[in-house]
Amino acid sequence: MPSEYDDELWQLVPEDPGPPPEHVLEFVRGLGRREGAVLDLGCGDARLTLELRARRIVGADVSGVALERARARVREHDVELVELTPGAVMPFDDGEFELVLLAETIEHVVDPETLLAEAHRVLEPGGEIAVTTPAHGRLTGLSLLFRGFERTFDPLSPHVRFFARDTLSGLLSEAGFDITRIARRRRTLLARATR
Repeated sequence: MPSEYDDELWQLVPEDPGPPPEHVLEFVRGLGRREGAVLDLGCGDARLTLELRARRIVGADVSGVALERARARVREHDVELVELTPGAVMPFDDGEFELVLLAETIEHVVDPETLLAEAHRVLEPGGEIAVTTPAHGRLTGLSLLFRGFERTFDPLSPHVRFFARDTLSGLLSEAGFDITRIARRRRTLLARATR
């Protein structure tokens, strides 16, 4: 069952929002070619899904509106699209994927612990998770101090979670991942970790 909330958000996004930010594109392209299956979890309209290279590529999202746009984008590509139910067990086998990508997704999730537990479950032993999310930290704290909450955070933003390097690192570690790298680039955290 799709998420009505996420569908409403996707209806506000332009049909052609333009390319993803260059630093996020570079990160995804840097994940390299995989011999097995990869999962773009929270694939949205599949702009980043098409940057993945693997024998089998799966894009999954909770928004039917996003997946409709993704279908149009991947029509001539060999990409499977799967609609997920928020908070439910994903319809994938244990260890099915070599790589799980969570690009600009985790900040929208009410229960990131459950999401990461599911990502861990569907990854093969030694598999990799790659995460991008807006970076928060000292500058966000200073902005809160000097500008106040209402000028620091957009009250209409769909983000429900805010991560600094330490909080993202802690969350990934608690989910059973071994962090290989977390970098901050252009106000974005770019993380890689293994199962």
